[in-house]
Amino acid sequence: MRVAVLQLRVDDSEPQSSRIERAAALVRAQAGADLVVLPELWVPGAFAYGGYDESASALPGPAVSAIAEAAREINAHVVAGTFIEDDEGVRHNTAVLLSPRGEILHTYRKVHLFGFDAGEAKTLVAGDDVSIGSIDGVRFGMTTCYDLRFPELYRIFVDQGAELLIIPTGWPTRRLAHWQVLTRARAIENQVFLIGCNQVGKQGGIELAGHSVVVDPWGHVLAEAGDGEEVLSVDIDLALVAKTRAEFPVLRDRKLGLPSPRR
Repeated sequence: MRVAVLQLRVDDSEPQSSRIERAAALVRAQAGADLVVLPELWVPGAFAYGGYDESASALPGPAVSAIAEAAREINAHVVAGTFIEDDEGVRHNTAVLLSPRGEILHTYRKVHLFGFDAGEAKTLVAGDDVSIGSIDGVRFGMTTCYDLRFPELYRIFVDQGAELLIIPTGWPTRRLAHWQVLTRARAIENQVFLIGCNQVGKQGGIELAGHSVVVDPWGHVLAEAGDGEEVLSVDIDLALVAKTRAEFPVLRDRKLGLPSPRR
């Protein structure tokens, strides 16, 4: 599978309509990729809370439709990133997978909303559905940014057969070290490929870290972006997942259902 990871620059100074056009053009430029991935809330900016209202819409909406047209042009699956989905007045941070025909194949509403009772956590509603999707027979789990800090979520995906984790994010520079450790940890402990697509730029005074990554089931970083707008193009061999799990069967040795400690 050839993967293109689009690490977009998302700044407060750029109009949302211009960014949609630019992102669609970048997707169209990835002809030959099997899977293209965009970051979290790239239309308003993950920390541009004031722009959430402007970008909110029912799916597909203008941004998803623009990316869907680009997906059709290059005949590729596209994780279009995440969007402010307005579902009859209830708003979610929703990730969208598009087919090569531009159809919505799978969505994921972010379960863990960031902000500690402020920001995203105050303005949006958390999702409650955790299910895997499929890309040409490859089973994957899709999560968003802050979810990365909750390892139990990824065990659910693995128990459903996930071989690949796809994580659109808006991860800040001040916590870059956490990003680099956690992306490798989630790949290692679940013995999966992990694609983490971040953004760069400044929103609401917050600098975004970049450093999008593709990590293999052994925790090897196959590609890592820098701190500017960049496209990572990586070929991954999904057969390595089964091979890794057979050679080092750590998932088999999990001890589930241990009794509660005596008091």
